[in-house]
Amino acid sequence: MKFLIIGGDAAGMSAASRAKRSMPEMAVTVLEMTHDVSYSACGMPYNIAVPGKAIEDLVVRQADVFRQKQGIDLLTGHRVDAIYPREKKVSGTTHEGEKFEFSYDKLLIATGGSPIVPDLPGFDLPGVLGLKSLDHGRKIKAYIDSYNVKKAVIIGMGYIGLEMCEALRSRSIEVAMVKPNPNFIPWMADELSDEVQKEVESKGVNLYMGHSVQRIESANNGLSVVCDDLTLDADMVIVAIGITPNSECAVVAGLETGIKKSISVDRGLKTSDENIYAAGDCADAYHVVTGEKTWIPLALRANRAGWAVADNICEKPVALDGVAGTSVFKVFDFQIARTGLTSKEAVTYGFDPAEVVIKTRSRAHAHPGSTPIQVHLIGDRKSGRLLGAQMVGKEGVAHRINAVAVALHAQMTVEQFAQTDLAYAPPFSPVWDPLLTAANQLLKRM
Repeated sequence: MKFLIIGGDAAGMSAASRAKRSMPEMAVTVLEMTHDVSYSACGMPYNIAVPGKAIEDLVVRQADVFRQKQGIDLLTGHRVDAIYPREKKVSGTTHEGEKFEFSYDKLLIATGGSPIVPDLPGFDLPGVLGLKSLDHGRKIKAYIDSYNVKKAVIIGMGYIGLEMCEALRSRSIEVAMVKPNPNFIPWMADELSDEVQKEVESKGVNLYMGHSVQRIESANNGLSVVCDDLTLDADMVIVAIGITPNSECAVVAGLETGIKKSISVDRGLKTSDENIYAAGDCADAYHVVTGEKTWIPLALRANRAGWAVADNICEKPVALDGVAGTSVFKVFDFQIARTGLTSKEAVTYGFDPAEVVIKTRSRAHAHPGSTPIQVHLIGDRKSGRLLGAQMVGKEGVAHRINAVAVALHAQMTVEQFAQTDLAYAPPFSPVWDPLLTAANQLLKRM
């Protein structure tokens, strides 16, 4: 069997490695358009924060390891331009401009996603940079060093924008953030969002919500971000308004797409063509709470989906339950986490949400080092099901959110979750864990 993979990061290399382990005789070929494979994209803001630290430190496994130790035919600098499902082949161009063509028995599209770049004047100027690939991180580090960046503007206030905000401030770079939405973190309960906003502003970051960027201009040996009613000067601009799935080849090939043009797959990661699979940030998934299709590009899903593809083509049938959208990120001293649905999303999917926000302590009241922790818990009045949670605090958030994620996968009710036997010791939690306190308070509103 010839197993061909387009894309050499999380989903692609996970699938290649697992397929080769399961069936060593299988011919596994990976076509990667860049020269970077198998790296920790999520670690880039933390790497950028440290001057002199090589971006290559984020590479998990070098390309030659896949080639020499695992027998994978990994070809970097190979961009696939077209997929021909009827002929079961792909064609493309190398970095040197040479044309190539490969045939396959089974194909995996693992092309990931790309930063969204608005079609506005000036977004192609030098010093206007996005962050998704390792090469993006490489360019940002080089630009900071080469141009002695002292002031930056970040367009967007999502995960990447906020992580980059901290990274740049740690290098004593002045930071301003701007976006058109008037709410700081729109998916988060106001009480929690306000706490994070205070934290960010306390670190000297200027936040400008409700301002639409019109263009970027060259000005005074730097850049100016021009909004409808505001102009922000900078040495560098980071565009962090989200990513879009790299599904163009799939669309042209006639494969079905779904939310935000992500490639539509079943629970076994198979596309609308029986010989083609898709995994990672380019593909959609099922949501474990709603049972409906969703597109939530996260690292664990990409790696797990790559494994599942390999198992399925090796005749070890696997069907994935889906995702809950569990995520956590750090902003200065705060941990921010979420899983499941927001109240607004719950209404959209036909639930009758009840919600509660509680503020308690991360440790037992008399234990030193205890800090405030806030929990937003959401349940469905009609079924009693737990629907989602958000948390903010300086400790005890990152792993606590996993308890809610497990409960969502198990489709537990709020009452059942309130009865779970969570661990207690004074250095880690009050007797009544913050999650249990929130669940008990939520029950009163359902």
